[in-house]
Amino acid sequence: MATLTVASLLVATAPADAAGTPTTTNGPCGYTSTPDDPPARPVSLPPDPEHTPDQGIVRVVVATNQGPMLLSLDRAKAPCTVQSFLHLAKSRFYDFTTCHRLTLYPTLKVLQCGDPSGSGEGGPGYSYKDELPTDLPNWPDDPTGERKVYARGTVAMANAGPNTNGSQFFIVTAQATPWLDGKHTAFGQVTAGQDVVDAISAVDRDGSDRPRDAVTLDSVTVSD
Repeated sequence: MATLTVASLLVATAPADAAGTPTTTNGPCGYTSTPDDPPARPVSLPPDPEHTPDQGIVRVVVATNQGPMLLSLDRAKAPCTVQSFLHLAKSRFYDFTTCHRLTLYPTLKVLQCGDPSGSGEGGPGYSYKDELPTDLPNWPDDPTGERKVYARGTVAMANAGPNTNGSQFFIVTAQATPWLDGKHTAFGQVTAGQDVVDAISAVDRDGSDRPRDAVTLDSVTVSD
């Protein structure tokens, strides 16, 4: 297994050379299958209507072994990302999965989930484009202007580079995350259950940032 470094965090493994012919949906989101990187759990490509819903907040209840959280997903900020996340939730892709990474560095404090294999290398067998945030404030005292403030409770996508979003996502557990540079799609917020996030943050972890006591998503349910 590759050695984890700060640069490797929040990364879902990049696809290798294609072993088959990718399939791409016809809608504006263009979800594209990754034959070389098959799904960690069987799931179809998401619906990709001619007009992706891009208004309103969708609430999702995440039941964990530490307690429930309520996520509010913003269609206007990231319509294709929300569409994909809801599809995976309704397909039970996330149910009974393990959050494989918990970082507590001064520069990066996140909980990363969304890989049914629990390895940090699994995904849904498809990828799609970035919907990068344009309204995040710059990190204070960063002369480059590249570092962005992902506020505590932000839900965002892990990726392996531009336009490689899949199923892995992370929750910012504390605002002290100046390592983030605006290259991760932010699509929601924890609006209830931040105490659960805090409890998870207190879980012991090993040298690879894997919780020693498993943190599991028992179910992810769309509530409206």
